Amino acid sequence: MSDTDLLSPSLEGETPHQEISKTWWNRPDLSYDESGRLKLGACDLDALARRFGTPTYVIRAPRVVEKLKQIHAALDAAGVTHRIYYAIKANRTVQLLTYLAGQGLCGADVCSPEEMRHAISCGFPEDQISFTGTSLSATDIEQISRFSDLSFNPDSLNALKKIGKLKPGSEVGIRINPDIGIGYAGNDMLQYSGNAPTKFGIYLDRIAEAKEIAKTYGLKIVRIHFHAGCGYLDRELSQLSRVLDVSRKFLDQLPDVREVNIGGGLGVPHNANDKSLDLDKWASVIANAFEGRNLTIAIEPGDFLVKDSGILLTSVTYQETRKSVEYLGLDAGFNLAMEPAFYSLPCEPVCAVMKPGDWTNYTLVGNVNEALDKWAENHPMSPVDEGDIVALLNAGGYASSMRSSHCMRGDVREVLLLE
Repeated sequence: MSDTDLLSPSLEGETPHQEISKTWWNRPDLSYDESGRLKLGACDLDALARRFGTPTYVIRAPRVVEKLKQIHAALDAAGVTHRIYYAIKANRTVQLLTYLAGQGLCGADVCSPEEMRHAISCGFPEDQISFTGTSLSATDIEQISRFSDLSFNPDSLNALKKIGKLKPGSEVGIRINPDIGIGYAGNDMLQYSGNAPTKFGIYLDRIAEAKEIAKTYGLKIVRIHFHAGCGYLDRELSQLSRVLDVSRKFLDQLPDVREVNIGGGLGVPHNANDKSLDLDKWASVIANAFEGRNLTIAIEPGDFLVKDSGILLTSVTYQETRKSVEYLGLDAGFNLAMEPAFYSLPCEPVCAVMKPGDWTNYTLVGNVNEALDKWAENHPMSPVDEGDIVALLNAGGYASSMRSSHCMRGDVREVLLLE
C-alpha cells in the first residue's frame, strides 16, 4: 500500500476511521474515534474549535511530560549522568511553562534576558536555568549578571570578556562551534554549524584566547555548550556522533569542564517516510562519546517535546477550482506557523471530522496576502465543506512562539490540555 493509499482510504470493507488509523501520525493519544472524530487525548478537537473559535493552538501537556520521561529513561539506561533544560523558545506559553516547572522534570533553556525573566516568572528556579544567547549587548550581559545562580554560557570572546569585567572570579561556560552541522534531512537552513562560518560559538582555533580572557578575570570555565542543528532523526545520528567527537578536542584544552551541554535538535517525524527517533540509540551515541570522562551531559530539547504535542485548529473559508487545482482556504496563515514556509517543515492538514465519500487532493492556503502562504499542495483529504475544522499537526513547536501579526492576522487562542 502506497502513502497515498494510506491517506486516501477505500471505503469498501473498512470505515474511514479504521483505515485512517494506519496513517503515519496516528498514535494512542492522537487518532479518530469510532465516529470519525479526531481526538487529542480526551479532547474532541472539532468540538473544542466550535466552542473557542479558530484559529486556536492546542497543546497536550501529558504528552510533553511523557517525552521528558522517555529522555530521562534512555539516558539513565545508557548510564549517562544528565540534566534536561526545556528550550522555551520552542513554545513559551505561560500555561505550558508553569505546568512544566511544577513537574520537576526539567529546567529551562533561555536565550535572552526577557526569556530568562519569563522562565523565572513561570516558576523555574534560577539554578535550573541555562542561558546561551548570541550577539549579546552590554545591556544584555549586565542584566544576566544580576542572576548569580543560573548557568551562563557566553557564545563569543567579546561576551566572555564582558562577563569577566562584571563578575571576575566566577564560574562560566562557553558556547563552542564544532564546525560540523546537523539537521533534518540535511536541510542547510536548520544547521547552526558547518562548512560556512556561522555566528554561533567560539571555534577551536580561538580557545587559547578564551582561556587567556578567563585567566585575566579569574574566570573558571566549567561548561561547554554547543548546538549543531535541528530536527535530527536516526538517519542523522552518525552526524551527531561526529559532532560529539569534535567536542572532545575542546574538552582536552579545558580541564575544569564538568558539564557538556550538547544542545537540542532532537526531531520528530514530519511525513510518512520519517521514523521516530530511537532514543536508546541516541543515548548510546552520547554515552560512547563521553565514556570515562566523568561529565554531566545537559540536553536542551524543544521541538522533540512540544512539536507533535500541539495542533493548530483552523476553519475552512472556501473551496474553489483554479486551473484544475482544487484550492482549500483556511482562516490561519503562515504567520501563525512559519516553519512550513521558512524551513519546509510541514504541518500535516487533517480533517477534524472525517466524512464518508470520495477523497480530493487539495492545495491548502491561508489568509495572508503572500505567495508563500501555503500549507500543502496536492494533499488528499476526505470530503470538506466551508466551515469545517482542519487540524494542522506538528504545530506545538515554533508556531506560537514565532507567530506575527502580519496583515493583522495575528489573533489566535491558546489552550492547554491536562488529559
